[in-house]
Amino acid sequence: MAIEVNPKIMLGKPIICGTRVTVELILRKLSEGLPPEKIVEAHPSITVQNVYEAASYAADVLAHEELRVA
Repeated sequence: MAIEVNPKIMLGKPIICGTRVTVELILRKLSEGLPPEKIVEAHPSITVQNVYEAASYAADVLAHEELRVA
């Protein structure tokens, strides 16, 4: 997967490797209804595959998140 977490880059937020494009940014743009191709057009350092990898990464993080009910 092309996702990297490095405390020295973007304060440790998950990014597309070799870029400063965060997974959060990609998810926000997807939630606004932008198709992957438009996201890539705005950020030419990433690919459509990277957009899908970011979404997959976020789903994996949420799948492993533990919820505590008080």
